[in-house]
Amino acid sequence: MGQVRSNFADRHIGPNQDQINKMLGELGENDLESFLAKVLPSSITLNEKISQILPSAISEVEAIEELKVLANQNKVIKSLIGLGYHETITPPVILRNVLENPAWYTAYTPYQPEISQGRLEAIFAFQTVVTDLTGLKIANASMLDEATAAAESMTLARRVWMGSDSAAFFVDSGLNEAIKGVINTRAKPLGIEVVEFDSKAFIEASKGIEFFGAIFAQISTDGEIIDHAHSLKHVAESGALSILACDLLALTIFKSPGEFGFDIAVGSAQRFGVPMGFGGPHAGFMSVREGLERSIPGRLVGQSLDVHGNLALRLALQTREQHIRRDKATSNICTAQVLLAVMSALYAMWHGPSGLEAIATRVRNSTFNLREALLAKGFKVSSGEIFDTFLISGVKSSELSERAINSGFNLRIKNSSTVGITIGESITETDLENISKLFEAQLKPTSVLKISAGLDRKTSYLAHDIFNTYHSETSMLRYLRNLADRDLALDRTMIPLGSCTMKLNATTEMIPVTWPEFSNLHPFAPANQNKGIREVVSQLSNWLLKITGYEAVSLQPNAGSQGEFAGLLAIRNFLDSKGESSRDICLIPSSAHGTNAASAVMAGMKVVVVACDSAGNVSVDDLKSKISEYRSNLASLMVTYPSTHGVFEEAISEICALIHEAGGQVYVDGANLNALVGLAKPGKFGADVSHLNLHKTFCIPHGGGGPGVGPVISKAHLAPFLPNHPLDELAGPATGPGPVSSAPFGSASILPISWTYIRMMGGEGLTLATSVAILSANYLANKLDPHFPVLYRGAQGYIAHECIIDLREITKKTGVTVDDVAKRLMDHGFHAPTVSFPVTGTLMIEPTESEDLREMDRFISAMVSIRAEIADIEAGELTVEESPLRFAPHTSADLLRAVWDRKYSREIAAFPSGITSTNSELGAIGKYWPAVGRIDGVYGDRNLVCSCLPISQLAIN
Repeated sequence: MGQVRSNFADRHIGPNQDQINKMLGELGENDLESFLAKVLPSSITLNEKISQILPSAISEVEAIEELKVLANQNKVIKSLIGLGYHETITPPVILRNVLENPAWYTAYTPYQPEISQGRLEAIFAFQTVVTDLTGLKIANASMLDEATAAAESMTLARRVWMGSDSAAFFVDSGLNEAIKGVINTRAKPLGIEVVEFDSKAFIEASKGIEFFGAIFAQISTDGEIIDHAHSLKHVAESGALSILACDLLALTIFKSPGEFGFDIAVGSAQRFGVPMGFGGPHAGFMSVREGLERSIPGRLVGQSLDVHGNLALRLALQTREQHIRRDKATSNICTAQVLLAVMSALYAMWHGPSGLEAIATRVRNSTFNLREALLAKGFKVSSGEIFDTFLISGVKSSELSERAINSGFNLRIKNSSTVGITIGESITETDLENISKLFEAQLKPTSVLKISAGLDRKTSYLAHDIFNTYHSETSMLRYLRNLADRDLALDRTMIPLGSCTMKLNATTEMIPVTWPEFSNLHPFAPANQNKGIREVVSQLSNWLLKITGYEAVSLQPNAGSQGEFAGLLAIRNFLDSKGESSRDICLIPSSAHGTNAASAVMAGMKVVVVACDSAGNVSVDDLKSKISEYRSNLASLMVTYPSTHGVFEEAISEICALIHEAGGQVYVDGANLNALVGLAKPGKFGADVSHLNLHKTFCIPHGGGGPGVGPVISKAHLAPFLPNHPLDELAGPATGPGPVSSAPFGSASILPISWTYIRMMGGEGLTLATSVAILSANYLANKLDPHFPVLYRGAQGYIAHECIIDLREITKKTGVTVDDVAKRLMDHGFHAPTVSFPVTGTLMIEPTESEDLREMDRFISAMVSIRAEIADIEAGELTVEESPLRFAPHTSADLLRAVWDRKYSREIAAFPSGITSTNSELGAIGKYWPAVGRIDGVYGDRNLVCSCLPISQLAIN
């Protein structure tokens, strides 16, 4: 009789009990408990079960009902607050077919471009939107949010500065407090002096001061748009870089930063169709003038060619990034906000240039008419050129705000006598009339003045076919399907990327994300309007503390990289508070994630590398040597556990003790927490602080390269130094360093995903998930080892939740590379494992607990088939250049060539597992066809094109 899957854990965990028993049998083990006792060091194993301290699991229906009760505690009313967050209308065709579509949200960062062409085209379009509207040459694939984009622009300007290290950075006082806050948080550990200035008096304020950059507001917080032309001339003459924080919608009718002569533009694409979501996630953006492309942070999608000469897209100039350059990287950013950038690009396509201009014109007209009505009534309103915002002064702010709330509107309270109004896309004529009534004013549509000379836009934008074609729902629907079909995501296949934890993103977990009670909340609305989401934050925070053994947490970091920065900054500020500011050495193992070193540098630390031994462990001898050498200056050790080599290091508790004895702090990178939940707690075996990846361990999807959430979580002594926020006193300790994200709780609208996962799994389910993840990885390692040797194992011969297989000897003997294997896996319908990390010439494989035995066996069969093709090369039957491995991946167009002159058949090319297989995923029925052949990365970097050229030329139909 078959097993009844009666609870969510049984649905989330792929292998059933029979499959678990079979895998245990393959390993010669009798049960999970005795197996795990051999895998985990006894020094870290928990005595208590987390099922005793977490709420019991509930069903999917019960979880939705319970979360709905919390959602209903939120009060959604129309927000006129602004401050970087705006009411917008998400086109339903994009909402349903992208945001709610697993073909889009379960994909990974497009490191394998041949199976990511749809997503890459959408990101390419996003870059084009940004470059066209900002009038600058190069835009990246998105930033984490507006404030981090602004802070990254500061560090970019510092990197290219040729003057003294003591040069200052000027910040426009008209920027909102969140942007200024993140800039200051980033500047302090780097020793950058930040000088705030009135944008109308910049030249006078900067006289006699050496500065490397200045950031201006296109729209100040009082709503005025200022002509910065004279200031720009002064910046250029000083040899510094000029930056404009700008609004994409405003740029459809106002002069672009490029036309003004700015070097860099930053901002948020949120109002291009992405809900406010109580602060996130949204795509920030950055564009730069020509000459700065190799200094721009984050991902960059560029055009290249495949082996058949077809245009194709790929990630360009990757040598700038943290996974390659580590402490020399342009930024520590890894995950960005791809899913949201895609939505904003599609929003621009949906409306087209004329539609966007119409929305912008309507917003400006509505704002202008409302301001004129209040002025006619005798109110004192801010003057000057405006787009969507103005202030009303001389009022009783609290009383007026309360009346507005009762009428269904949130105003921005600037101070006791001044309020602000910001108009968004969703405002209606009825709304405008009701707002006017609050002031007893009469709204009279007037002839709106033309935009002031010198501020109006003269240049065209978005002339490419892609932005002028898909305006009917039928055409957009088919275009979205076309894009999705060119990608390979979790809805089609296992994605066995090591260190990435590509587990199930369950439908029930995703449903609440688009509930209006969460998605339509403004992050700076009164706290009594968002009690429900704050309770989600509180409960989730409490559960994470219980799972990890820590005592304080901030959910504000909106990526793991930002959690790393926040944690290291907490260490630095803690040491400073003790009068130990000279401690600035961060020890990092050679196997560490690239973000680790980049984050340490951002926190003002100096990186010293600790060697690993032949078994892949941190060399305790070398660690002791480094501690001895740097004892008086030692700030921290940053270590991943289990290690990036895929093993549970036996000496982890000893390692932590050695650091503490020397006066340092221990940062445990939480990227691999999926191997610890329910079995061990970093906060109990010696760590002082960690970041977690909710987009790995706790089921937030990767979104094709974001969003993510990277909470920073610590012991009590570091709690006073966790992030806070200038616009929400409840969002962190008063003693904190400032914000690390635009919003008080970061990407708050996706926190219900992790809340729902933990609530439905319960402690017992979470522990079983971890156990099965480790079991599945060991099963795969055991099956693959006869064909591809497993590089590292723990003391008992087992691995953790991922394994590294070594192809270096194969490469040496045959010329077959890890890239050849990665591309050939595409012909089998698989996404490749992690390539050449943490060891060059290897593949790192992580199956997670969500893949059932059938899918894992399919992957094993594919790898065995590839090994047989390598054996053919070893036997001299053909060379590597003649092999299907080198020609992979094979496209349908490639197979239809009139002349087939290769040494293997078309059938072997396309169906290496057999065209007649009864398994639909293996045979012709379920065949996935890569959209392009192998892409020439060198060509793309040497001939950099990062925006359209009419994108229709790039479409692969």
